[in-house]
Amino acid sequence: MSEVAGHLADRGGTTVPVRRLTVLYDPGCPLCTRVHDWLVRQRQLIPLEMLPVGTASTRARFPALDHGATLREITVIGDGGQVYAGHAAWVVCLWALAEYRPMAHRFTGPAGAPLARAAVLAAARYRARTRDPYENPEGLGGCTTGSG
Repeated sequence: MSEVAGHLADRGGTTVPVRRLTVLYDPGCPLCTRVHDWLVRQRQLIPLEMLPVGTASTRARFPALDHGATLREITVIGDGGQVYAGHAAWVVCLWALAEYRPMAHRFTGPAGAPLARAAVLAAARYRARTRDPYENPEGLGGCTTGSG
């Protein structure tokens, strides 16, 4: 999966197979909750566990993770310690789904990667318009994106 493959330097630089993914999502974001609901209804080749972003239990489970970044950018964690953010996180979610794995592979190529980044940027703009700013005064949530 090119740039979304899980390479871990602490394991000799080898690719670690992904057997389970944890998706951090913002329950205060209408778009995130719709995507959450859609993901859990899909047939999964790789099990997806959905966790609310920024909670004490999520912070305790992933103490080494930059939780400030997870509040600003969608983050997915593989069971081998792989961390995917931004468009790579969306692509790896699609890769986990039976019906969307071929699409995920297309999004990792030279023609598809810009489309994946554009889709995530569009989602971030939509999120910014639809999320309740009073629910989280910092305006942070789990589904915006950086350059990813």
